[in-house]
Amino acid sequence: MRVLVIGASGFLGAHVRHRACAAGMEVVTAGRSGLPGSPGHQRVDLAAEDPARIAALLTEVDPGAVVNCAGVTSGDPDVLAAANVGGTYALVTAMILAGTGARLVHLGSAAEYGRTKPGVPVAERAPPRPAGAYGVTKLAGTRLVELAAAAGLDTVVLRVFNPVGPGAPDSGLPGRLAAQLHRALTYGTEVRHGPVDAVRDFVDARDVADAVLAAVTAPELRHPVLNIGSGRGVPVRAMVRELITTSGYTGTVHHDAPGATRSADIPWQQADIRCAIEDLSWKPCRDLATSLADLWRASR
Repeated sequence: MRVLVIGASGFLGAHVRHRACAAGMEVVTAGRSGLPGSPGHQRVDLAAEDPARIAALLTEVDPGAVVNCAGVTSGDPDVLAAANVGGTYALVTAMILAGTGARLVHLGSAAEYGRTKPGVPVAERAPPRPAGAYGVTKLAGTRLVELAAAAGLDTVVLRVFNPVGPGAPDSGLPGRLAAQLHRALTYGTEVRHGPVDAVRDFVDARDVADAVLAAVTAPELRHPVLNIGSGRGVPVRAMVRELITTSGYTGTVHHDAPGATRSADIPWQQADIRCAIEDLSWKPCRDLATSLADLWRASR
């Protein structure tokens, strides 16, 4: 199968590309940045492109599936809206214009749910109530994909929880903490991060990529939106402690830095992944200790 991966130079996009190539798929990549080592890579910024040009690209590539990993996680509301709403609109419009039969696998976010009831895994049927601009724009993107499905496209949204693992960027706490630990061990600086009282569902990026491939190849998808997480709620404090232990750092740690704005005021979150297990015949197979150890090794 030929798969077009958009946003292939990003954290999750890179893992999707790697796993798809390993599975023997023909992978064509696209994104805002260049991607050395990817023959035929297309420079495409969904938020700035005319849908007609994207449609022409789809016609030329003729993929069996399109995986949309593009988007941004931080920035002013207009930046978030341009990438997460405008970019998604351009892509689904282009797919309709091209008349493609390709399946669209679109990566959504757990931030679409907003606050959830502590102790209760959140299922796809829960009403989304995003608490910040990032979640609002990701939910708008999901709604556009659902409208495209009503217009005849074959689509699914994978609502990804907190991805972690090798290559995690410093826009998220695990990647940012790993970078700080390296600096601290190299230069003798102290480590400073934000609040650690919340509970999060951390899922390995490689497990997310495996879920994407399962969604690409599934003969039938009963649910339009699928939660992709570990199915376990882990205190952020425990994740931080595990990564610090893995690094060998024994110096001072401060907890007084600002927290991430995209997850502000969300004290507890855990995915109900039963629909993904049912539709995709998939389940996460890497525990958090493995994800953090591999993140640390890769970041070195």
